[in-house]
Amino acid sequence: MKKTILFLSIFVCITGIYACLTAQGNKALAPYQTNSLEAELEQLFRLDLLPKYRYGIVEQVSSYDTTGMNDDGFSGKYSFIRKEDNKLVLADLKGPGVINRIWTPTPTQDTIQFYFDGESTPRINIPFIDLFSGKIFPFVNPVCGNEVGGYYCYIPIQYSKSCKIMYTGRMIQFHQIQSRPYPEGTPVESFRMNWPDKARSVLEKACTFWNGKGLTIFDILKNEGLEVKSVNKKFFLSPGENISFFKSNKGGRIVGIELECGSALEGDFKDILIQAQWDNDSSPAIDCPAADFFGYAYGKPAMRSIVAGNSASGVNYFYLPMPYEKKGELRMAYKKRTGTSQPKVEITAKVYCIDIPRNPAVEGRLYATWRREIEPAEGEPYLFDNIKDKGHYVGTIHLAQGLNPGMTVFFEGDDVTLVDGKMRMHGTGSEDFYNGGWYALLDRWDRGVSLPIHGSLDYSLQMGRTGAYRFNLTDKLTFEEELKLTIEHGPEYNRIPVDYTSVAFFYGNKPSGMQVQITEQLRTVFYPTSHVFYPQLMDFALGGNTEIINRRGRLMVSTEGEGMVRLLLSDIPEGNYKISLTYFSIPEGASFSIWNRQKMIMDWKDTFSEKERRMERQEIGSFQITRQTNSISIRIRKNDNRNKFHFENLYLERLKD
Repeated sequence: MKKTILFLSIFVCITGIYACLTAQGNKALAPYQTNSLEAELEQLFRLDLLPKYRYGIVEQVSSYDTTGMNDDGFSGKYSFIRKEDNKLVLADLKGPGVINRIWTPTPTQDTIQFYFDGESTPRINIPFIDLFSGKIFPFVNPVCGNEVGGYYCYIPIQYSKSCKIMYTGRMIQFHQIQSRPYPEGTPVESFRMNWPDKARSVLEKACTFWNGKGLTIFDILKNEGLEVKSVNKKFFLSPGENISFFKSNKGGRIVGIELECGSALEGDFKDILIQAQWDNDSSPAIDCPAADFFGYAYGKPAMRSIVAGNSASGVNYFYLPMPYEKKGELRMAYKKRTGTSQPKVEITAKVYCIDIPRNPAVEGRLYATWRREIEPAEGEPYLFDNIKDKGHYVGTIHLAQGLNPGMTVFFEGDDVTLVDGKMRMHGTGSEDFYNGGWYALLDRWDRGVSLPIHGSLDYSLQMGRTGAYRFNLTDKLTFEEELKLTIEHGPEYNRIPVDYTSVAFFYGNKPSGMQVQITEQLRTVFYPTSHVFYPQLMDFALGGNTEIINRRGRLMVSTEGEGMVRLLLSDIPEGNYKISLTYFSIPEGASFSIWNRQKMIMDWKDTFSEKERRMERQEIGSFQITRQTNSISIRIRKNDNRNKFHFENLYLERLKD
């Protein structure tokens, strides 16, 4: 009996010691926790923290049409979950947790209210617009703001037990609210408008970093006591070559890449690739056309974010951390192209690194999945990535080309994110996923505009194309087993033919396996042969005694004598084209003729009619476009008192050489 008691005592003691050591080990290996306000704010600028695993799977409440159609906020039917006291409840979140992102393209002066932990008085009680305007602390610019048609807020809003968001207006339209739960029992102080000095100081650092003034990623690393070294290499790259420009046979991490190669990444052929290999992976971690990797759009530099892009001085840069355990390598490859003379390229590479190996228990390696699909299957969404692993998703670069001429309605498609077998996020339109809104409207999503972590890469109605990017910092998407991210091509049922290219960035243990082979065809920029110029985004100038009004997509021109409207045919490749025009015969109709600079394409034609008649897509003639002759002029001449000319779309169809 005494032996039994002694044995049990020894067993309990050993078990206790083991439990203690295990608890300490689990704590050391635990994912990065962000239950303090300061820690949440740090993620807005501490790129070095991005590789770290994190608890909590992001969920999104949004105004998407749950029937699968395209009423994603237009009517307001799907923009709230219930009504209470004549108010609309937008979200009812259970804690502990944090809201990391709020987006809308339709803010109003109506009040938005945030009720925390069952309280009867809202702690946030401000006009909806002031979540984004920068007028009310702590919702300050640039971590809150608006551009390319969308309004965004990245201020972390924490809650201990619950957070209910209510809207006092009669109707709210489009919105997305992303939240992330903390582990049960995590101590959290719920949001308050009056912040302590420490939190204000961290927010100020985030704003400075986002503004790109006075604080770089290297300053941040230095402030954390980390020594950053640089490895420089200058080399020539010839077609068919594959050259290593960084190689380490011991553990460490790359914290920045800067490449100078002149205009080598520009143009129609994306034959220069950037590649990376980590540790004992059997396939590349990165194998991507360098132009896509650095956010070029259709042959031109386009992205200039705080994470990656092409700087004003022409340097291609990338600052997502790349940790590895035993070895890491970066390479440049130059693919040969059939029947084309390719020049040798001079490259100056600078790689910034730190001698701290990856800890596989607490952080992932960086992977980039490059994909391009020309005409994805009808009825199936386009796949950004399908990752079967543990990790987190941190960014998307996306080029979207329509294959049919006309309005870019393919960009109505919703993004859908499935994590660990459950749909966690459902978007409200493609530009919405990138914090934008309202494509094809002036001063909205109408051109390429780069912001700190998101933006539009391009927008051209006449070319039927656009592009976008978004990096996920505080809102990175954690997954334990699987993440699948898709986007529709078209508003409903994925019916519109498109040509989509994407780069998906994530941290994990292995490549996703969804990379496609980078063939010569897929390395070539697509150019449509049919083009439509719509009135809302026509680039025109007036000559003579001419006035013009744009009314609901109809351009109404008047003149007191003889006038002219010159239309610039931006982006159209050189070649011979047939031109057509939709115009109107009206009682006040003047005469018009069509010119390509000083060369007449169509002789004078009268547009008088006793009753209005729509002259749909009338063939005008043909002409040649060069860089010096890429414009069309419509000359208008008054006949008696008839001095008006109304027109809509201009069509170009390339003729065979």
